[in-house]
Amino acid sequence: MRNIVILISGSGSNMAAIVRAAKLGRWAERLNAQVAAVLSNRADAQGLDFAKDHGIATAVLDHKAFASREAFDAALMAEIDQHAPALVVLAGFMRILTPGFVAHYAGRLLNVHPSLLPAFPGLNTHQRAIDAGCRFAGATVHQVTADLDHGPILAQAVVPVLADDTAESLATRVLGQEHIIYPRAVAEFLRGLPS
Repeated sequence: MRNIVILISGSGSNMAAIVRAAKLGRWAERLNAQVAAVLSNRADAQGLDFAKDHGIATAVLDHKAFASREAFDAALMAEIDQHAPALVVLAGFMRILTPGFVAHYAGRLLNVHPSLLPAFPGLNTHQRAIDAGCRFAGATVHQVTADLDHGPILAQAVVPVLADDTAESLATRVLGQEHIIYPRAVAEFLRGLPS
C-alpha cells in the first residue's frame, strides 16, 4: 500500500477533501494508496479531529519547541518517515520548509497554493490579486521545490474576481476550487508513480 502523509496547521479542509475523495474513489483498491497519517505543527488544529474520526493516525510536533527550523524539520521528517510515505501532501501547512526537507521528499511532495502561480507566491494572495486589479484569481497544485511556490504545476482552477470582492469572499470561492482540484491532482500524481 502506498501511504500518503498529509501536513496541516489548521482546519484541514483540503485534507478532509482528499480523505473523502480517497474513500469515494476507492483509492485503496484502485490506486493501492491510502491516507496513512495527518501531522500538524499545532495541537489545536481542528483537522486533527477529522482525521481521528476517520481512523487516520495523527501526531503533533510543535515547531515552537525546537531551537531552529532545521531541528523542527528533522523531527518532522522522522515522524513522517515512520509511515513510509509514497507521497507527502501539504494542506494548509503554514511553515516554510528547509531545503533539506524538500530534498528528502523530492519528487513526492505536493502543495496547493491560493493563486494562479507564478502570480502571487507567498502570503496575502487574495488581497494582492484584488489590489493588482486582476479579473481572475484561482488555485494551483504544484510539486514543492526549494523555491517557495515555484515547483512544477500539476493543476489549476480559475475563479473570477468580482467587483465587490473582499479578500475573504475571494478566498472562500478559491478554497472551494482547491477542494476539487487537489484530490484530483493527488490521484493523478499517484497514477504516475511506480507501483
